[in-house]
Amino acid sequence: MRLVASPGFQKWAARFPLTRRVTRREGEEIFDLVAGFAHSQCLAALVELGILRRLLDSPASLDRLARAADLRPDRARILLDAGVALGLIRKLPDAYAISRKGAALAGVPGLEGMIRHHRVLYRDLADPVAFFRGESDTELKHFWPYVFGAGAAQDPGTARRYSELMADSQKLVADETLAAVSLSGVSHLMDVGGGTGAFLAEALTAYPDLSATLFDLPAVVPDARARFETAGQSARVRIVPGSFRDQPLPEGADAISLVRVLYDHADETVRGLLAEVRSALPPGGRLIVSEPMAGGARPTRAGDAYFALYTLAMETGRTRSAEEVSALMSAAGFEDVRQVRTSRPFVTSVVTGVRPSGISMSK
Repeated sequence: MRLVASPGFQKWAARFPLTRRVTRREGEEIFDLVAGFAHSQCLAALVELGILRRLLDSPASLDRLARAADLRPDRARILLDAGVALGLIRKLPDAYAISRKGAALAGVPGLEGMIRHHRVLYRDLADPVAFFRGESDTELKHFWPYVFGAGAAQDPGTARRYSELMADSQKLVADETLAAVSLSGVSHLMDVGGGTGAFLAEALTAYPDLSATLFDLPAVVPDARARFETAGQSARVRIVPGSFRDQPLPEGADAISLVRVLYDHADETVRGLLAEVRSALPPGGRLIVSEPMAGGARPTRAGDAYFALYTLAMETGRTRSAEEVSALMSAAGFEDVRQVRTSRPFVTSVVTGVRPSGISMSK
């Protein structure tokens, strides 16, 4: 590897016919890593200034976009050309238009909200050495106080801020989860930590005979109730306010879902929650865990270079691999634990398990 790092070898490889194509590709990939922070800020500006949204309707001239974004034309040109270079915008002779990738980004539910929210994570990563040494007081730790227990999340503003951000992107997670896991044969699904009910609403729509329970903190109940009323699903849903840290889970469901819950919490809390889930399920009842996961033996960009940093900044949970989640479920007494493939693992991964029939294990 020292040979590869040698400037002389790199110069030779860039010119040699059999290696120059690989050398160029790797060089571009390295530069993308070096410049990635600038690319993400260009993306944030395009989203926060509403430029991608405006271009969804029709192409627009430089002057029109500059006026709409309150930018000087020379600065607007730099931002728009950066969007072209990143593949989000197309440059026409006298205008700019959105690209297919840009349109797809603008159409993903909740993605623009998450990009806006990234300014918090950017600040936490401003000193990366201090961040990884655990020497910085991260802003995300204070942004999500709900993870410390019910008492920390009684402020309705805090709960709503969290729930809205999660609900905005929950439809995509729900689509992936419900495409990977069939709920046929399930009569009653309980979603634990389900926020305002975005996942349950999608499940109830997909399965008209399904009934459900939502279990989450009292502060999210009004918005959850409004969601189910708007969807015409109120008669099929029971909303139970509470915290799994402080009280047992309601019984009566033959399947329980934990959607983007485990990675918010430390192993000890997760073990306790899985024990509660097992106790609440009947023999043969199913557990569905869906959340972003690390790659384990094969680290991934989404799991290990994004979500792992996010949960580290929260200072409460951690992003686990599917193998780690499976091991925790098996240790809690679940059988037939399976890692279910999803079409977009950068959105979510799924692990399922079954409470065994027979004599109940003690917690």
